[in-house]
Amino acid sequence: MLHDRVRQNPSDTGAAKTNMRSDIEEVASSLKGQFRGQLLQPSDADYAGARTVWNGMVARSPGLIARCGGVTDVQAAIRAAASHDVLTAVRCGGHSLAGFSTCEGGMVIDLSLMRDVAVDPAIRRARFAGGCLLGSVDAATQKYGLVFPSGVVSHTGVSGLILGGGFGWLTRRYGLSCDNVEGFTIVTADGSLVQASATKNADLFWALRGGGGNFGVVTEFAVRVHPLTSVMLGESFCLGDDIYRIVQHWRDFMPSAPDDLKWNLNLRIAPATESVPPEVRGCPVASQSVLWTGNEEKGRPCLDHAQSLCNPIAVARRTLSYLTLQTMADHEFPHGRRCYTKSSYFKILNDRSIELMVNALASIPSPDAQIELAYLGGAAGRVAPSETAFGDRSSPFVLNLLANWDDPSEDATNVAWVRNLFKQLRPAMTPGVYVNFMSSDEDDRVPEAYRERWDRLIAIKSHYDPNNFFRLNQNIPPKK
Repeated sequence: MLHDRVRQNPSDTGAAKTNMRSDIEEVASSLKGQFRGQLLQPSDADYAGARTVWNGMVARSPGLIARCGGVTDVQAAIRAAASHDVLTAVRCGGHSLAGFSTCEGGMVIDLSLMRDVAVDPAIRRARFAGGCLLGSVDAATQKYGLVFPSGVVSHTGVSGLILGGGFGWLTRRYGLSCDNVEGFTIVTADGSLVQASATKNADLFWALRGGGGNFGVVTEFAVRVHPLTSVMLGESFCLGDDIYRIVQHWRDFMPSAPDDLKWNLNLRIAPATESVPPEVRGCPVASQSVLWTGNEEKGRPCLDHAQSLCNPIAVARRTLSYLTLQTMADHEFPHGRRCYTKSSYFKILNDRSIELMVNALASIPSPDAQIELAYLGGAAGRVAPSETAFGDRSSPFVLNLLANWDDPSEDATNVAWVRNLFKQLRPAMTPGVYVNFMSSDEDDRVPEAYRERWDRLIAIKSHYDPNNFFRLNQNIPPKK
């Protein structure tokens, strides 16, 4: 399988598999009687459903799924697995593009039973457990007219999103998801329960905001939340030569755009939906989503401007609830679809790069493949590079090449399209990559994601996980 490659040790020889099965049985036996949640093995009725993950390219069969009922279960599972050197994955929502939410033959620490959310509207703060989905948090905070800035697909696990940084609709107004975290409760590789904040274990607090799942299992997040209940959304399409021109206009406009404006472009094939005129369906288009999160009167001129450029068609505008916004993309990214991505940043998006993207639409392999363009800036852009492990935000143009398809026989074609276009665009990119958009074949790019922060992250990893127990991630290896 092209996508199904991760650092799965020990080797897959027959002897190693036998040893792994024996170790798994010992781990399962040691946990029984003290485990509050569920211990699922391949012979159990619930196992088949529990082992599947979001990306259909990833099909693995762990030897044990430890569906934790609380913090003590997480501690017990980590200690048991570490004592037998059992390969261990951590699953929150199962949305890891690279497939790190599961493993072959080892153990999965599954947090899906840990989805409590507590909101204190008086001080605009919330706490939520490590297994929460975006939808879990949104539903709880919206009861009080508040939001936590997160991603765009409601069945995504919020833990992985935050630990990698966290892009979404509210990034420009309120910053990355990780920028809004004030404290973490985390179980480290020796089973210890550790608090991390600006005043407790500050180095770990820094590392957890962008450093991924390298340091342990986060069982609770303490976050800031913000007032918002509805937004204004404009949508439209541009065709033909106007695709190139609208990207140019977007590129030139966004550096001075107000924080309340989130204008995204997707270069893709027009979908066969009711909102798209029949004669446009199946044609290459630039799909525009222009979101305003502030006062509607102040936002109308911005949306008027964006929706008047380059002969847009199927122009629509509406006010919608935040909960509706947060579930709009769910149908485009259902469980079981096959996904492959490559991502990077541009400090300057030049005309040649735009031309390459537009030309690539002629060979796009799937009607659901997309060239996603977003612009950071705003509140996210004002966070100092040294403040979080996510680091530098000075290259604001975010590119994500996303192939999305159903048929396994089309794997090679879709992967090749992404890789080829990325190779063409690479010379104009700024070094760097968003770890949540990385595929499993990009181990060599992990240092690129962290650059000048790499040595500091290695030192923190070496302190909290010296044996690299948490290695199924965009891995930061400890010192040898």
